[in-house]
Amino acid sequence: MSTRETLLHAVDDRAPARLPVLVYVLALGTFLMGTTEFVVAGLLPEIADDLGVSVAQSGLLITVFAIGMIVGAPVMAMLTLRLPGRLTLMLALGVFAVGHVVVALGSDFALLLSARFVTALATGAFWSVAVVIAARAAGPGASARALGMVGAGGMLANVVGVPLGALAGQLAGWRGPFWALAVLAFAALPLIARTVPHEGGARQTASIRTELKALRSGRLWLVLAACAATTGGVLSTYSYIASLLTDRAGIAPALVPLVLVGFGAGTLAGTIIGGRLGDFRPHATTIGAAAVSVALLLAICLFTGYGPVAVVLIVLLGFFGLGANPVLGALAIRFAHAPLLATALTVAAFNLGTAIGSWIAGHALDSPLGATGPAVVGTAIAALTLIPVIAIARIEHRRSNSDPAGPRLVMAVTES
Repeated sequence: MSTRETLLHAVDDRAPARLPVLVYVLALGTFLMGTTEFVVAGLLPEIADDLGVSVAQSGLLITVFAIGMIVGAPVMAMLTLRLPGRLTLMLALGVFAVGHVVVALGSDFALLLSARFVTALATGAFWSVAVVIAARAAGPGASARALGMVGAGGMLANVVGVPLGALAGQLAGWRGPFWALAVLAFAALPLIARTVPHEGGARQTASIRTELKALRSGRLWLVLAACAATTGGVLSTYSYIASLLTDRAGIAPALVPLVLVGFGAGTLAGTIIGGRLGDFRPHATTIGAAAVSVALLLAICLFTGYGPVAVVLIVLLGFFGLGANPVLGALAIRFAHAPLLATALTVAAFNLGTAIGSWIAGHALDSPLGATGPAVVGTAIAALTLIPVIAIARIEHRRSNSDPAGPRLVMAVTES
């Protein structure tokens, strides 16, 4: 089939009314992954007290997990390239569960950091394969929506998993949430085995050489830069949100989980809506979300001394700050013509931003800026997102004007 025929075929494909059940099952898996990545943010004071380290040092549990995702997503994607997707997902869940048992039992901070790193490798492998299988199952007309739903599983973690983890940590100790995640991961194994078809993730025809050709795309690198900057800006602030709320906004520690629920609800709604908008207005969505996020982070720096205002700003930050992520993921797959590696690289880029942002924010927390420091760092990093997203929009505008098929066709292609 010619390129033009492929384009026309993609345009004719209408978005299905419902996403396949498989997409929702994979979203459940990313819920567990999202919970473990962010639950530490609500437990840092308790972990620091128990292990005898500072809050900033305990924040390394977030940073090292992000580093593991940076390494794990692309490396594990290549190492498991010829394995069936179902097998890769199950292996990743098994390692994920064991890693949480180690954290729940461990008392040495270095051991916990190592376990978090290994768990992140498994998380990167799961996430990379899950989004590719979801996009293929949904088809070209609903790929961004499918990615949005899978991403929403991770965002749902901020609505349910992270607040419950923070509450459980206050009531029963910080190790309880890690035991719960281990049990849930083991329980999810048979669900994945039954619902993910063996052939749905098989990649016998793929090759490392073909996947690596994705690295030649300049537009892909712009998308990856946007991924790193957007999450770096938002999550450098969110990683130390407990300190910001209690020390700066004057909110009681017992109410912090409720604020986390608000942030999580915002991210969940933003991810779902962003995924829907991304199928039709990708560049307006990415640019708009980035601009509003910068404004919100700046407002957080200036007005977090007022408790109710701070809560509203944090909820809105959840909605706009991560709402464009599924759109960026869909753009990466299209620009790279190699869905597995492109997805792995976006996961790595998201976590590169998290690692760098949380590391700098930890130093800012110990600086004279105090609890406001992470938000200052987040504002500066988030502002960088505007550079690549505007550049992508300009490039696509020029390409659509020069394409005889017209601008409607440019956004219609999703590589299978």
